[in-house]
Amino acid sequence: MASRPISWVNTPVLVEAIDRYERGLLPRSMQLWLQQLLEIEKPLSRSLRPHC
Repeated sequence: MASRPISWVNTPVLVEAIDRYERGLLPRSMQLWLQQLLEIEKPLSRSLRPHC
């Protein structure tokens, strides 16, 4: 099955995914999805959220 381009993302889902990503609680497939979505090349040492 070919991947489809992302046209929109539900904000609460994205915020929860970022939170779990930063805590290391996302499954690998979701980590890769978030890294692709946010164009992250490698795990960051800083927060993805500016207010944290």
